[in-house]
Amino acid sequence: MSEPDAIVERYARRDVGDRYSILRPEVLLAIHERQQIMRRIFANKLDKHDLSDVKLLEVGCGTGGNLLEFLRFGMQPQNLSGIELLPERVEAARRILPTTIQIHAGDASTITIPSASQEVVFQSVVFSSLLDDAYQELLAKKMWSWVKPDGGILWYDFIYNNPSNPDVRGVPIRRIRELFPEGKMFVRRVTLAPPLSRRICRVHPGLYKLFNIIPLLRTHVLCWIEK
Repeated sequence: MSEPDAIVERYARRDVGDRYSILRPEVLLAIHERQQIMRRIFANKLDKHDLSDVKLLEVGCGTGGNLLEFLRFGMQPQNLSGIELLPERVEAARRILPTTIQIHAGDASTITIPSASQEVVFQSVVFSSLLDDAYQELLAKKMWSWVKPDGGILWYDFIYNNPSNPDVRGVPIRRIRELFPEGKMFVRRVTLAPPLSRRICRVHPGLYKLFNIIPLLRTHVLCWIEK
């Protein structure tokens, strides 16, 4: 079975319910944390305070939630695009997003995107769902080819294995460096461990920031990998 076919099979087994709903306080707090760091990356690393001319491609865009966030940052829909493997998510993204945002359906490693055409190529918890090392390396190489000089890969993913979910695995920082050996990396630890954040936010959402002060309790990294 190819890795893309295996991914489809793994996702068919998942039943996350409302675990990632923005109506849950721990989800909203984690999103706000990411947005703050992304803002600094765009201003300091990409040297942009006006993002209206920035071209961004998301690999594994799901139902389009992240692309909606980038519209809020001031990016223009004609400059945004996404790639999504799962047909039902492609349909959902096309329903909610402006029609000028192009959604490519299929395996990202086979999609034709012009070389050096994007200031930003973004992935969010995609590589942790790829269990085949060779496929990870193939996709990383494709993503790198799409980035313009002085642009970069914007990366959000978790770094630890999840013992309760054998369908995913953490992508440690050393592995990210292996995947993009030519890139200059800016790394920030983010996102309070979700099992912990769910429990403490049931007590009070204000506890999220208190526990999140401790770096070891953050399970994800947000990286800018500059070309």
